[in-house]
Amino acid sequence: MTAQTELSGVFDRVSHRLNEPLARHTYLKIGGLANVALFPSESDLEFVISELHRISMPWIVLGRGSNVVIDDAGFSGAVIFTDNLSECIEPEEGSGLVRCGAGMGLGRLLSLCAQKGLSGMEGLAGIPGTVGGAVYGNSGSFGCEIKDVVAEVGLVNSSGGTEILQNSKIPFRYRSSGISEGSIIKSVLVRLKPDDQYAVKERINGFVRQKKNTQPINLASAGCVFRNPESASAGRLIDDAGCKGMRVGGIEVSRLHANFFVNTGGGSAADYIGLMDAVKNRVMQHSGMELHPEVRIIKRETGA
Repeated sequence: MTAQTELSGVFDRVSHRLNEPLARHTYLKIGGLANVALFPSESDLEFVISELHRISMPWIVLGRGSNVVIDDAGFSGAVIFTDNLSECIEPEEGSGLVRCGAGMGLGRLLSLCAQKGLSGMEGLAGIPGTVGGAVYGNSGSFGCEIKDVVAEVGLVNSSGGTEILQNSKIPFRYRSSGISEGSIIKSVLVRLKPDDQYAVKERINGFVRQKKNTQPINLASAGCVFRNPESASAGRLIDDAGCKGMRVGGIEVSRLHANFFVNTGGGSAADYIGLMDAVKNRVMQHSGMELHPEVRIIKRETGA
């Protein structure tokens, strides 16, 4: 049976495309074709996951593709995009609570918080991607992690059932929420503190300026490549090992921030992974420190 036949019920009610080029959906501008691309609304999400589970079709979730490297051969299964999960419920006056869909841009949420005079997330300014992706990877910057403000997360599990997880039940750790890859985040509730609008906006703008001065945020990259080892900076280790400017094919270690690899044009996933290996080996030889990926590598057959 073809995917079109097996998923006919899904295709009847959910926006979709076949053989979708994934390179157009990632900041790195890399990735082959997805067999099936699905763009469900929140109300259709449980149905979609149930149907994919029923026919045993592998699937992955993609927000804005800000921290992923997708196989040059694409993905053999369904890619669920969160574009239509972007609804935001305006906070109740004085509550400090904001609920939004997982597909809402993190920058858009920060902008809303600034307008409403809500503080607690300013350190996340300048991080690309969606709120769901930020929660899944426990994004952080300038001493702030998104786990610090998450009150609860709405999930659809691998068989299509729904769950609400309170913060205390989510095993957050450095750059990870511990949420199973078999689940998809559909909504997030954050708890913030009232503050002066101007002060919140100024802090956000200040953090964005710092990022522009220290990171290649206007170039094609997947964000930080490696996690910071305990009590060390991955960027500093890479820089000290003399890796700035190293290149494999079209992928180069940024000369501005060594823990960013940029696609200078025509780069491939194979180039990116090859450069990761080369940098990792040089850092090990220079400092004896082992680096571990922060970016998510999506393989054609397994999705991880």
